[in-house]
Amino acid sequence: MSQRKRSRGSGFSQGDDGDEDFNLSQTPTHSQVQRNLERCSPDQVNQKVSELVQLLLVKDQKKIPIKRADILKKVNREYKNVYSEIVNRAGRTLQQVFGLQLVEIDTRHHVYILTSNLPRVEGENLRRDNQTAKLGLLIVILSFIFMKGNSAKDGAVWEFLRRLRVQPGERHEVFGDVKKLVTEEFVRQKYLEITPIPLTDPEFKYQWGPRAAKETSKRDVLRFVAKIQGKDPTFWTSQYNEAEATP
Repeated sequence: MSQRKRSRGSGFSQGDDGDEDFNLSQTPTHSQVQRNLERCSPDQVNQKVSELVQLLLVKDQKKIPIKRADILKKVNREYKNVYSEIVNRAGRTLQQVFGLQLVEIDTRHHVYILTSNLPRVEGENLRRDNQTAKLGLLIVILSFIFMKGNSAKDGAVWEFLRRLRVQPGERHEVFGDVKKLVTEEFVRQKYLEITPIPLTDPEFKYQWGPRAAKETSKRDVLRFVAKIQGKDPTFWTSQYNEAEATP
């Protein structure tokens, strides 16, 4: 992503195109960004990444071009020194989860669109876009379940999705009725299994369904998580050993 647009003065400035922008004339080096990351809360940085991904998905769903000012509004002064890392992580999430790429279409005014990395069929673009988004959400849920030890309580799953701005009680711009999608459609398609936990009233656990086990693998899911987190799969020793031992 281009970061060459200079601002007048320090902090935010108002450009000719109405962009509120950071002073990016001195872009931090990779090592500086990594040192800055060490001073930030990992959870807060991940939250900023999630918020940015959500913004980009909503804009794309409405086919609205995305201005860099819209992106920067999600990265306030506190995180300006790790701006590039937040954008890079958001870009990896969009690409790995949703098959989308952030492309600059106006270099002067810094306007972007999301393009699909998947082949399109004439007349089926909307259906394919919706299906890609749903499968992206499914991969995220399957990854969460695996990283939690192959079973996750329903409360933990929904709390995780809330951090991604996916609310079970609200209609989502991209996924529609999220609760119905997860608890009915994914279950009916055998991607998920949701079963009651004995001696609880009421509490359920989420596990991989038989179709998920056939169509993906723990090794692939761990690689996906590693790419999103920017780490090596061996960072998670237990999950790595299990993934390597599973055919």
